[in-house]
Amino acid sequence: MSHGKFGTAINCMDGRTQEPVSKWLKEKYQLDFVDTITEPGIDKIVCDCTPDKIESIKSRVLISVKKHGSKIIAIVGHYDCAGNPVSEEEHLIQIKKAIAIVRRWNLPAEVIGLWVNENWKVELI
Repeated sequence: MSHGKFGTAINCMDGRTQEPVSKWLKEKYQLDFVDTITEPGIDKIVCDCTPDKIESIKSRVLISVKKHGSKIIAIVGHYDCAGNPVSEEEHLIQIKKAIAIVRRWNLPAEVIGLWVNENWKVELI
């Protein structure tokens, strides 16, 4: 097990989201580190993708939870997503579906949803 307190962000690859999400998780959950699993438009990928792609994401989350002891997993969607160019309302629907999917993995971690708005501020869903 690694030293320090870890969390996990299942986040879009968009670099504009990385810092605000990491900072928010560190402050909210008193974390030292945030493992970041990225794909373009990941909220849509988790709820609508192929089993192989989901298994790839899950295997990376398992490393964070089992090897780093992560106790919080955040599914992130954001404003102006090039990989998933849908409305905020559609993103929120996808994030909620993705939360349900990740919760079914029965990992020993809390699963939450985050939205990064047009001002690059993080909102808990």
